[in-house]
Amino acid sequence: MRSQRQPRDVEAPPAADGVHLPGNLRQFRLQAGLTLDQLAERSGVSRAMISKVERGVSVPTATVLGRLAAALQLSLSQLLGQAKTRGPRLLGRAEQPVFRDPATGFERRSLSPLFADGGVDVAFNVLPAGRAVAFPAHHTGVEEYLVVHEGVLAVVIDEVAFTVAAGDSLFYPSDRVHEFRNETDRPVTFYIVIDDRSKR
Repeated sequence: MRSQRQPRDVEAPPAADGVHLPGNLRQFRLQAGLTLDQLAERSGVSRAMISKVERGVSVPTATVLGRLAAALQLSLSQLLGQAKTRGPRLLGRAEQPVFRDPATGFERRSLSPLFADGGVDVAFNVLPAGRAVAFPAHHTGVEEYLVVHEGVLAVVIDEVAFTVAAGDSLFYPSDRVHEFRNETDRPVTFYIVIDDRSKR
């Protein structure tokens, strides 16, 4: 039941949301000691696309963003957000990093503050009617807890499909390919809590 669609390097004008992505991607790539060519080889994303994202002239698809995060062993929030000092913190809606997939309209809003030393990551997601988005395997130790807020979501993990309705929850180790499909005629909204146990 695995999707046969290949991720595409879709280009779109950069949105005001995700303003930290270009600088973050470059910073994390350099911290990992990787050239553009090396990150391209490790992630399967073209060198040209990585360069365009780092220069802020293109927005990657969710799948491409996931490939880059996986290659650097980062969460999507680490690529999209700005690290804060650990302590009591109110994260207003205007401060919550938002990523919008130019290919599918999938939207991901980071709800939890981003701390330099890692931690639990909470995201609110909207998947438009009739759309699907796939993410590559994360590194070993990453687990996800998904709760559907409104609608019905099909979640495919290593070719096994789960139907998750409003109020239902699904747990899965995310060190495997996982795809979200909205096979209905209405948007689906859902929360994901991402726990990177490898950082403990």
